Amino acid sequence: MFYRFLFPQSFRGKGVSLLIFVVRVFFGVLFFTHGLDKMMNFNSIVDNYPSVLGFGSYMTLMVSIICEFGCSLFLIAGLLVRIITIPMIISMGVAFFDVHDAMMPEGELALIYFIIFILLFLVGPGRYSIDYLIDVRFQKEKQVQ
Repeated sequence: MFYRFLFPQSFRGKGVSLLIFVVRVFFGVLFFTHGLDKMMNFNSIVDNYPSVLGFGSYMTLMVSIICEFGCSLFLIAGLLVRIITIPMIISMGVAFFDVHDAMMPEGELALIYFIIFILLFLVGPGRYSIDYLIDVRFQKEKQVQ
């Protein structure tokens, strides 16, 4: 069951998979640039960064960078998409509902990312992903045995 969740068979048609690939890469690159910007300007923004859930500014910024920079690389590659979208969803949920108090237009970008990452979690990585290649490899090994 967990295997089917990680490597879903649905949404693997070429057209749908191409659309998922474009959305995954587009939003992954955009999200990556946010993390890269935070990483490059860490010392100048750490003191003014919001403290969320009692973690403090430093820890909140570190978690944001790991999520935005690290998880984005996995998302772009299509590696463990359904697992790495979970921290991305949480991060954007906290950004929208806690940091921006669910107010528009301040939290609009966080809400857009939140919705996109939920959709990617639900549909999975599609055919054009490392997850698909892993699944194909496992299926071939399963048939050999």
